[in-house]
Amino acid sequence: MRIIRYQVDRKVPRPGWLLDDKVGDIEGNLFGKFRRKEAEIPLEEVNLLVPMQPSKIICVGRNYVEHAREHGADVPEVPMIFMKAPSALLAHQETILLPPQSKQVEHEAELVAVIGKRGRNITAEEAKAYVFGYTMGNDVTARDLQRSDGQWTRAKSFDTFCPVGPWVDTEFDPSDAVITCRVNEQMRQMASTRDMVFQIGQLVAFISAVMTLEPGDLIFTGTPAGVSQLEDGDVVDVEIEGLGKLSNPVAGT
Repeated sequence: MRIIRYQVDRKVPRPGWLLDDKVGDIEGNLFGKFRRKEAEIPLEEVNLLVPMQPSKIICVGRNYVEHAREHGADVPEVPMIFMKAPSALLAHQETILLPPQSKQVEHEAELVAVIGKRGRNITAEEAKAYVFGYTMGNDVTARDLQRSDGQWTRAKSFDTFCPVGPWVDTEFDPSDAVITCRVNEQMRQMASTRDMVFQIGQLVAFISAVMTLEPGDLIFTGTPAGVSQLEDGDVVDVEIEGLGKLSNPVAGT
């Protein structure tokens, strides 16, 4: 099932589900008991929002060997985690803004796991039961600031630097799906999720040993090699086989 958050005519945002190209309401608790209403609203008549409102966004660095190599960095022996500010969230088709503080903003296409229930000290074997579903993300990064700051908060957390969506798929199999990123329809990144150094269960276990995971929290699972600079006027598309496509234009400020 594909879960969305949407608006019609600027009314209060609502959770919904997709059936082909139609949207139906969801009543109740997405992470508990809920009821799906008939899908009868044409998808083109709704405004798709960021599908989740997370308490936190946890990201994993250098989780693909070739991406670590392209930055001249070692592959970590344990997951390297950092965070992006929730205020950086951006919906499908909304615009990534290039901040004046940076001269080198880059895309990072990623599979994103969405947590479905509260958990602490979750084992890798238990992790699947705590994942609600998966979506696409773009860990937009001010690479020059990442290098100069030495820590990554500012470089990762500018407003609009966290495109996510357009939906969450609760039935997606993350074991071997191709991730691609195209800028202006030109291929920049491509790899399979099977190439991740640390798989989903390991990441959930490692992160939950540090912090309690809450329903709706997002885990960005790392990006393949091929990251490159974004420019004013670009359109960046993150696509994951069997999951969908996240598309965002880019503009200067």
